[in-house]
Amino acid sequence: MKSADESSVKNRGSSCLRPRDNSARYSKAVNNLYLTTAIEAAQAASKLHQFYAGSDLGISTKSSDIDLVTVVDKLCEEKIREIILAAHPDHVVLGEEGGQSEGNASHRWIVDPLDGTVNYAHGFPFYSVSIGLEIDGVMEVGVVIDSVRDEMFTATRGGGALCNGKPVSVSSEPNLKKCLLATGFPYDEAGLRMNVDVFARVQQKVRAVRRPGSAALDLAYVACGRTDGFWELKLNPWDVAAGMLLVQEAGGTITGIHGEPYSVNDKQVVASNGHIHGKLLAALELDVRTA
Repeated sequence: MKSADESSVKNRGSSCLRPRDNSARYSKAVNNLYLTTAIEAAQAASKLHQFYAGSDLGISTKSSDIDLVTVVDKLCEEKIREIILAAHPDHVVLGEEGGQSEGNASHRWIVDPLDGTVNYAHGFPFYSVSIGLEIDGVMEVGVVIDSVRDEMFTATRGGGALCNGKPVSVSSEPNLKKCLLATGFPYDEAGLRMNVDVFARVQQKVRAVRRPGSAALDLAYVACGRTDGFWELKLNPWDVAAGMLLVQEAGGTITGIHGEPYSVNDKQVVASNGHIHGKLLAALELDVRTA
């Protein structure tokens, strides 16, 4: 006879959608048009990931010795920009490598061409491409592709979250002690030290904490129930744009570290299945320590 603990693990990643509070602001046809563009661009970048993997990547550094960039990051972003702007020339693109294109359009595509560059550079198989579309300040479309496992996570506001075309939902685990969480660490020393302390606190209160190295995939894994929650203390819009919509559309919760509504421009993020959100915020103890 299976224990309740075993059953909770077996039931992770269910494709049964939980009710969502999100409502569509645009017609399904309009969002699907933009989703088609996002998928085309993300798939093109993913093919470049696969093609150049293991080759001479022309690795250089940005903000620190551990903040890497490769020629593949740049090639992927160029390709993504080309596809998006060919389809929607009046839109703007914000990318990790090239910044924001000129213009003040209401439609802004937020792109991480290779999320998990350090992993990619070392041949560690956990990296992705992330593309989100923000319209009038609200995320409407999101696509994350795991280039190693050939999994594509998609979401449109009011349309649910999918993995390879099949509906996904967050886990139903309410007990923090039975949860598997994920986090990530920033490149600066002060931020690194802070999250090491948080990691140590939280690890004692949950089943396990993982640090895979791609925030976009970390959020996608919350969305499909593989993990129950995620936090990180220093992210950029391109790290979370698509993933935040995936979590929301899969029935989860995403906020700032104090439980406040989350904006894609916020550095600190906490995402969960919703059932453990308050407990996770309390376990992080950031409401006091960062006040």
